[in-house]
Amino acid sequence: MAAPQQAADCGALATCGLERILEALKVLLSPGGSGSSSLQITKHDVLLATLKSNLSIVEDKFRKDPYWKKLKLLRDEVANKAEWPQNSVDVTWSFTSQTLLLLLCLKETMMQLAADFNPGQPNPRTPEAAPALSPDTLSVSQQKTVQSVLQFVVTLGVCPYLRPGVGVPLRYRTEFGAVVQDLVCLDAAPDATRRLYTSCRVLLTVAQHASLGSLIFSRHFGDIAAGLCQLGFCPTKTKPLKPEEEVLTEEERALCREALRDILDHVYQPLAVRELLILQGEPSQSCSDVKREARCRAPAWLRRLCGQLLSERLMRLSGVQAVVRGVLEGAGARAAGGSDAEATAADWRKCDLIAKILASCPQQSLSPEDYYRDICPQILDLFHFQDKLTARQFQRVATTTFITMAGERPQLAAKYLLKPMLAPLYRCLNTAEIPESHMVPGTILVTEEELSRCIEDVFKVYVVGNEPLPVLVDSLLPILGALFSLYCFTKQSVSHIRSLCQEILLWILGKLERKKAIASLKGFAGLDKSVPSFHSLCQFRAATQGGIMITIKEAICDGDEEEALYQKVSSEQCQVEHLGDLLSHCQECGLAGDFFIFCLKELTHVAVENEAELKTKPYSSKSLLELEQHQTLLLENQEQRLLVLQLMAVLCERMSEQIFTNITQVVDFVAATLQRACASLAHQAESTVESQTLSMSMGLVAVMLGGAVQLKSSDFAILKQLLPLLEKVSSTHPDPVIQELAVDLGITISTHGAFSTEAVSMAAQSTLNKKDPEGKREEQQQTSHERDTDDSHSLLKQQQSHEKVNQTGLKSDAPFIPPDVSEPSATTNWKPGSITSEQLQEVLLSTYDPEIPTRAAALRTLSCWIEQREAGVLEVQEKLLKVFLENLEHEDTFVYLSAIQGVALLSDVYPEKILLSLLAQYDHGRDKHAPETRMKVGEVLMRIVRALGDMVSKYREPLIHTFLRGVRDPDSAHRASSLSNLGELCQRLDFLLGSVVHEVTACLIAVAKTDHEVQVRRAAIHVIVLLLRGLSQKATEVLKDVLKDLYHLLKHVVHLEPDDVAKLHAQLALEELDEIMRNFLFPPQKLEKKIMVLP
Repeated sequence: MAAPQQAADCGALATCGLERILEALKVLLSPGGSGSSSLQITKHDVLLATLKSNLSIVEDKFRKDPYWKKLKLLRDEVANKAEWPQNSVDVTWSFTSQTLLLLLCLKETMMQLAADFNPGQPNPRTPEAAPALSPDTLSVSQQKTVQSVLQFVVTLGVCPYLRPGVGVPLRYRTEFGAVVQDLVCLDAAPDATRRLYTSCRVLLTVAQHASLGSLIFSRHFGDIAAGLCQLGFCPTKTKPLKPEEEVLTEEERALCREALRDILDHVYQPLAVRELLILQGEPSQSCSDVKREARCRAPAWLRRLCGQLLSERLMRLSGVQAVVRGVLEGAGARAAGGSDAEATAADWRKCDLIAKILASCPQQSLSPEDYYRDICPQILDLFHFQDKLTARQFQRVATTTFITMAGERPQLAAKYLLKPMLAPLYRCLNTAEIPESHMVPGTILVTEEELSRCIEDVFKVYVVGNEPLPVLVDSLLPILGALFSLYCFTKQSVSHIRSLCQEILLWILGKLERKKAIASLKGFAGLDKSVPSFHSLCQFRAATQGGIMITIKEAICDGDEEEALYQKVSSEQCQVEHLGDLLSHCQECGLAGDFFIFCLKELTHVAVENEAELKTKPYSSKSLLELEQHQTLLLENQEQRLLVLQLMAVLCERMSEQIFTNITQVVDFVAATLQRACASLAHQAESTVESQTLSMSMGLVAVMLGGAVQLKSSDFAILKQLLPLLEKVSSTHPDPVIQELAVDLGITISTHGAFSTEAVSMAAQSTLNKKDPEGKREEQQQTSHERDTDDSHSLLKQQQSHEKVNQTGLKSDAPFIPPDVSEPSATTNWKPGSITSEQLQEVLLSTYDPEIPTRAAALRTLSCWIEQREAGVLEVQEKLLKVFLENLEHEDTFVYLSAIQGVALLSDVYPEKILLSLLAQYDHGRDKHAPETRMKVGEVLMRIVRALGDMVSKYREPLIHTFLRGVRDPDSAHRASSLSNLGELCQRLDFLLGSVVHEVTACLIAVAKTDHEVQVRRAAIHVIVLLLRGLSQKATEVLKDVLKDLYHLLKHVVHLEPDDVAKLHAQLALEELDEIMRNFLFPPQKLEKKIMVLP
């Protein structure tokens, strides 16, 4: 009988013990009164009396209340197993001991309930029903009770026994903590260390239950960790103690050390990092007040221990993220990406603190290189968070850390940070070795995600970080050519990385030394082949998600050489134009002016090289190999000259008047012009262009010396660079006026403007009159360097307009314009109604003529006859349809467009016969006709729908069904064509859409959401635009059943569609819908007066 009774007791305990334990805990925590109205009773005495009273109440209930019998048995069983002293003279410890026993009872009961819980199989009839709740789940009120109990246990059983400097003392937390600190009696048994050990071990035992563990560690992890640190690592006295004098054995200390590492490994890592930083003593805790400073200082052993534990947290998997989150969350952002995230991201001091922590190699690491190898990939991952607020925090930290590590250890940073980040662009350089396995045409060398991530990371590190460290600049230099090629490709269409590429290029060009920046620009323009550039076998391609990827080019066939040459020339021209756009943003820093002067000097070299080529030895004295090499060199030089001239033309067109920003650039510009004049004089090749250019340049110098610019002594030192050139011009130029002006300018420069002849003044006046013929002298008296740059640019425009034509002696022949192609003789002097069968036969034969102009003219003639309703022509309608359809397959645009026009006109005359035939060919011609031909038939159908107008309703059914079937065609181009035709048709049907509106809407929704091709999704959204635009105010009646579905589809596209063009179409449709609904809900007020005539 004993065994069944014992089993019954256990069952009763499992069913009602949880509520009884929580009731006992509430009794222990219930507030009490002092029992007296004396004002002399302190808070200390009130708390002490309350603890004693609650303990006695609980003991009375255990002895007298029969409902507490089972709980008493459980508590006595737990107490017997406990190995710590539970009674003490100190009331606080007695209270803590009883509370710990009840927490152990709570933990055992909850584990027993969870073990006995069997939820059973879910009911398949109600799958939406929530699963059964485990009986060990605590309610909200019960959790609050447990949290209050835990707070009392930590306050009375852990914090009072921590040594000074270990954790935050109670007296500095709350007023209640200060009372408790004075209430605890440390001299009474058991010893304070034993009390701390008991509290920590019991709390860790209770935390073995998951829900109780989350309640303990979420609020009290720091205090428990501080206690374990003190118990396990605090150094003991130097004098060895006897075994009976030791409070804790070595085994117990080892258990504390093991427990500390165990909870550090299992809790939320940012929480562990934050609490360890607090224990260590953060810099933010340092205070000027002496009292607070003494409180914040942690012992040396604790600082070393926390540093070691923090290093271990950092070296773990995802340790960098844990450290960053721990510091940021502890700094004010309650969770990464929380409400204080933006304020935290703006605090650069916190970012610097994290950067210094991450950049410092811990002692646990074998070497700095091993540390960087493990940490750097995690730092790069900080750039790639999707949440915006979290990304803003982490990216700033990652950028600061990146720059700090690059500054402290540049070699390791280049190897483990910069090289992986820039790897996608290094992979496609002309200096890189592409593996043979990747040389297959069409192979994706760099994916869309890799390239986008690379550009975004480079922007964050270089532009946002804005620290031109040598290692950063040197790592970016080799890939500038590839980056510029990517920038040029993004200019051809919409791309989200275009602005990033432009900002990166502008940043690096502004930070480079001027010589290196000019060298990079030469590489961009193709003037320097030694600069690393984009690999010739690689190409950029638009990716499916709206980004860009890098692939291997297709091999050039023998017949495509001309096309490849055209692509090469047009690509180079576009690059030069994009370079001009890029330099238009570099005028303020002076880089655009310096590059322009460089191009001017290159023009001088071109003139000299032209003369040298004319003096080469005759071909008869050369071998065949030398002759071939010579011809190759001439071709390269010719290409170089054309490129320089093209550069000059683009720069003259794109640059503003502020291209020159200082006197030095103006002097360099004049020097380059004088050098070209001297070179022309030396070769006796001076022309009117060189003479005018020389005059304008010398006039510019005269303007500066004449007072238009306030010159300083340092400016005259720069101007003295022109003296040798002026002297050479004065001695070699044949014009005595130019000679005299050159001498006078040299004298004025040498005397720093003290002596100036009348010739200098006249030259300055003449130049100013050319710039301002109305003589507005008051505007010309502005004393600034801007006037100097305006004059130079005016002369520059006039000079370059002549140089484009005559500089190198290169001739550009105008393209030959062929004479007008005559039409067939049948169209000559034609009059309506006078077409004979012979003339018709001649025109029909001309439609098969191999000469494209003749064939196109014949098709146009037939179209004209059909439009005029010529009876003789309309009699052979079947033959005409056959002729037009056969010419639809012709590859020449002029021919097949003429055929399209002819079929459309013929269908307007005989729609019943022609339209149905075309629909059959459009719908079922996939195996018989090429996709291009079907597309042309689709164009014909679109023109027919437009021409029929309101009469299209007669052919509604076959047209709609054909177009809807075409939407399911495997060819994406055909699907887009069908959708386009469907839009034109629906736009004109109005109320005649009828019941098919549901079918059309379902088709559009399915295509817009599920089709993989971008152009098809664009076409589906465009159909909705056409539909709303065509129906206008009638849309609320025609589309009343599907208008809500169309609205949801458009919102879905705007928010989730990756293609920008499709988003634009959807936005336009929403604007149309918005206008329609506004007019429907708020019709315009019409001030009308109705007049009725009464009978």
